[in-house]
Amino acid sequence: MLALCDLDWEPVVVDFFRGATREPSWRAEVNAMGEAPVLEHAGRRYSQSGVILTYLARELGRFGPADLDEELEILRWILFDNHKFTSYFATHRFMFSLSGKPADPAVLSFLRSRIDGALGIVDKHLAEQPFMVGGRPTIADFSLAGYMFYPIAETGYDLAASHPHIHAWRERIAALPGWKPPYDLMPAAPLAA
Repeated sequence: MLALCDLDWEPVVVDFFRGATREPSWRAEVNAMGEAPVLEHAGRRYSQSGVILTYLARELGRFGPADLDEELEILRWILFDNHKFTSYFATHRFMFSLSGKPADPAVLSFLRSRIDGALGIVDKHLAEQPFMVGGRPTIADFSLAGYMFYPIAETGYDLAASHPHIHAWRERIAALPGWKPPYDLMPAAPLAA
């Protein structure tokens, strides 16, 4: 969202795969929850992607809700993303291609069943509208889209073939001025242990 809003910002390398976020110093100084991302702005520190997106939308006056109904609908999709969408997709991606160890097929199958259900819900929703809420891009889209742009080799999902409405939505997001794919926004860091 920072790139979409053409803001100056500085990414910081976090060696997540080697446990940087689990270090006592990280938890004491950066995020007690032991997670990334973290946004530091105006002397404050924000964690959890949904909180960060909400803060940015409010501060920048862009990609946020137009009214209370939209605010609640955006929140509904961010919570869905955090609980049913990205949580399973991120875990699957890590086990599928980044862990450096063979994944348990039963665990991957379980994760895929959860991902497939969530993808189906989003694909059906996008069959009827161009973006998740209000007919325009909002932070709900950016929350849900986070993992949708990683390569097939990392995710095991060819969304263009399996979920045409999600694929078309990704194309609409990618066409937004200032949009960049995930790896163009991240500082160089090892992907796997």
